[in-house]
Amino acid sequence: MKPFERLLLENKAWAQEKLEEDKEFFSRHATTQKPKFLWIGCSDSRVPANEVTHTQPGEIFVHRNIANMVVHTDLNLLSVLQYAVEVLEVEHVIVCGHYGCGGVKAAMSRNNFGLINKWLRNIKDVYRMHREEISAITDENDRVNKLVELNTIEQVHNLAKTTFIQDAWKGRKAPTLHGWVYNLEDGLLNELVQLDHDHKLDDIYMYD
Repeated sequence: MKPFERLLLENKAWAQEKLEEDKEFFSRHATTQKPKFLWIGCSDSRVPANEVTHTQPGEIFVHRNIANMVVHTDLNLLSVLQYAVEVLEVEHVIVCGHYGCGGVKAAMSRNNFGLINKWLRNIKDVYRMHREEISAITDENDRVNKLVELNTIEQVHNLAKTTFIQDAWKGRKAPTLHGWVYNLEDGLLNELVQLDHDHKLDDIYMYD
């Protein structure tokens, strides 16, 4: 059996299992969705949002990219964010990084990776801002993991700088923003930062 054929076979088994548990499962989800969460995670195959949070289809709206970035010129991310916040009216937006992130590690090097250099540049900016703190760490893996944490926190603050979040905070006092980090070695999530509607941004990032 070819690898892709196994995926199709597993899909049939999963669909049958869901129907056996709940006959209305697919018909109930076919016409609408009302997730409470937007998940902005890394594309790493080891950190699937539904699996690590033990949630079902329909519970989490998901966007993933290299190193869970919130980049102000990324129209894909911004489109997902606007839809999640303004249409789905999610209550929480989670940026989830993970220890040992290859994108973060690559950004800490001087290697030329071609096109992805332009994406990693955004992580390098975070590295530059915290270079002194990170450089004081002697172990290489610990340095990477510290930047993973700092990068995740920075992306949460980047969310707060968007008009989508600021308008929602003014209008409905939501969503709450979270920065989480996932540990590949034990499967656990830990919260690094949380911002609510009363968070005070630097005035230069505020919109009327």
